[in-house]
Amino acid sequence: MTLLDASRLVLVLIAAGLVMAGVRYLTRWCSTAAERRRQRRTPEPMPHGLPIEQLAVDLRRLLRLHGELAASAHNGLRTHRVWAIETAIGMCAIEAAIALEVPHPQPDRAPTLTRAELSILLSALAAAGLVLPSRVGGFTLDGRA
Repeated sequence: MTLLDASRLVLVLIAAGLVMAGVRYLTRWCSTAAERRRQRRTPEPMPHGLPIEQLAVDLRRLLRLHGELAASAHNGLRTHRVWAIETAIGMCAIEAAIALEVPHPQPDRAPTLTRAELSILLSALAAAGLVLPSRVGGFTLDGRA
């Protein structure tokens, strides 16, 4: 056996191994490439905002905090904190209204919502199925402020 015959034999053996590897991995490479192309074409829809469960938990927590603060704090300290919590309640309630497709004021109006408007919005959210306490702080779900 000459060196030329030996090199041909080695080339045949290497070529057979490369063909087998190509057959084995080519399908995996093609499916991966097709999946990447598909993902680039149709991106997954991303949710807008927090999940409704988290919004409900935050809203109940803010309502409870509003009730505790309205009942306990000194008048001078209470006013600013109650206003800040009412603004947070308004923002959270508007986000929940957007998620539940309930009629709501514009999000930039949240700091200027009155207690009556907040009460109406909270009543609409409760009517849409959001679980809220029946009476917390200065808000009631029957429309009384």
